[in-house]
Amino acid sequence: MFLRPLRPLCHLLAAAGLVAALGACSTRPDLTAPPTPAPLTLTIAHLNDHHSQLEPIPAVELVLDGVATQVELGGFARQTTLFQQATAEKKNLLKLHAGDAVTGTLYYTFFKGEADARMMNTVCFDAFGYGNHEFDDGDGVLKNFLDQLYTADCQTAIVSANVVPAAGSPLAPSGTPVHKPYLVKTYDGVKVGIIGIDVAGKTKASSRPLAGTQFLDETTTAQKYIDELKGQGVKHIVLLTHQGYDADKKLAAALTDVDVIIGGDSHTLLGDFASFGLSSSGAYPTVVKNKDGGTVCIGQSWEYSKVFSLMNVKFDTQGAVASCAGNASVVIGDSFKRKNAAGTFVAVDDATKVALTAKLATDPRIKVTTPNTIAAGVLAGYTVQVEAQKAKVIGTATEALCLVRVPGETTNRSGGIAGCETANTLARGSDAAQVVAEAFLAASKRAHFALQNAGGVRTPISSGTLTMNTAFTVLPFSNVLVELNMTGAQVVQALEDAVANYRDNASSDGSHPYAAGLRWHLDLSKARGSRFSNVEVKDRTSGVWSAIDPAKTYTLVTNDFIATGKDGYTTLGQVYTAGNYVNTYLLYTQTFADWLVARGGTVSRPAAGDYSHQKVIGVAGVALP
Repeated sequence: MFLRPLRPLCHLLAAAGLVAALGACSTRPDLTAPPTPAPLTLTIAHLNDHHSQLEPIPAVELVLDGVATQVELGGFARQTTLFQQATAEKKNLLKLHAGDAVTGTLYYTFFKGEADARMMNTVCFDAFGYGNHEFDDGDGVLKNFLDQLYTADCQTAIVSANVVPAAGSPLAPSGTPVHKPYLVKTYDGVKVGIIGIDVAGKTKASSRPLAGTQFLDETTTAQKYIDELKGQGVKHIVLLTHQGYDADKKLAAALTDVDVIIGGDSHTLLGDFASFGLSSSGAYPTVVKNKDGGTVCIGQSWEYSKVFSLMNVKFDTQGAVASCAGNASVVIGDSFKRKNAAGTFVAVDDATKVALTAKLATDPRIKVTTPNTIAAGVLAGYTVQVEAQKAKVIGTATEALCLVRVPGETTNRSGGIAGCETANTLARGSDAAQVVAEAFLAASKRAHFALQNAGGVRTPISSGTLTMNTAFTVLPFSNVLVELNMTGAQVVQALEDAVANYRDNASSDGSHPYAAGLRWHLDLSKARGSRFSNVEVKDRTSGVWSAIDPAKTYTLVTNDFIATGKDGYTTLGQVYTAGNYVNTYLLYTQTFADWLVARGGTVSRPAAGDYSHQKVIGVAGVALP
């Protein structure tokens, strides 16, 4: 007697319509169905806003074990150590940089991103997203930085979904952008999508992208590419953003299917660091809900290579976030100084150092870290060149040149500088901005006067020796001088624009104006349009001051940042857009240094009659001394 094989019998039952009997036949698994993936656990190591701060920051005071202690903070070579440790120890590691890698130190001034790229390549980030400062020197300089970042040894993906360069421009030389809207990586057979989003308005308003480079809406663009990735079967979505912590929280709530946001721009410290004497803006990770009600994990890594952040995200089999944890850890060296009986910081003894290091090793919020030797060696090659340039003596300040933004402001930005104890209370305002404007005017052969925004001058100048480092610290950006042809009425309107930027538009008071060859009375208690009076111009030949002529055309020299309408200088921007300007291509920092050398290297405060602010009445209606 034969026994009929089971599979043909099942086929006969089905053919006979005996559907109920089929249940007994389904004893074999369907070998064509894909297996259900196990829940994914993803670890994300991330950095943002290091701003060419490649060296550690010395003598930073933290509270360690309850005692005020000076430490060496950060340093990119220490970041390399921690990223490499994570690479060796963590499964499913994603390494991200959320933008603003460049601008801020002489490493960028002299090397235009080359030093930053080489240091970043010691980490080998999986993805890098644009920040607004990547565009400070235009698309062409940015393209050179990206070429150095994407090498044979370290092919970091550049992701930016909402930046659309024009075909044929540096960022799309062959018509196709050099960056991609997203990157897809696979971990344990599960795909993870990383979408790049740059802050649109700020980049257009405060940096120098080409006019043809478009910056699309952040929320709409993010959702478009989330939907595209979900359509491809990608369950897990990470946004790599550069728009600020608060904007990230709002973005999460406006999107469906987003899981993680790794951000930058606002230089936000996340985590509980009160015991170290630091204040933070929220938890690390910050956990919010998306439009679907799903969990979103948000992380940011403070600034200037000071923090190393490691986020652990667990997903369920449906692709949703089950949990997220981790730490943003303050990175320090193993050198500690504490006050002695005389109140002076001195190195601790060996026993204290050993005990303190051991105690800190138990706290994940802080990492005592040795610099990576390879990264330190790369940096040393650039440091030698930077130090040689910084050390060049260019002059002497016979007295302190104090830093003020708005005369009468409550904060003394020159605190600790001898001779500047009351600088913020005086009508004359910023000595430093005033002499910078004087240097600009001297550099222009045809300008009647020079204009400088207060925020573009970054530090006061102490009395004593001045070096190239002084010049590049006072004027750290890459601005050039532009000459604008404009009427006297337009000049006065530009001054009104500058003050209205912070008095009426709630924007930065860095727009406050200073000038050489131009002076005025200012009443901050009045309404826009009536704040400036007695505006006068100094004849460059005779030195005689006379009232500005509203109908006369003058030439004004200024930095190209405000010349193009930035910092609220709308009228200057209109003149620039109309083509009524000449670009001198003189680097403003070098111009300042050359001016110091040309005058014999000695600088002091200008004569009282040459200050742009001749009389100032504060917001409360009280005249300043």
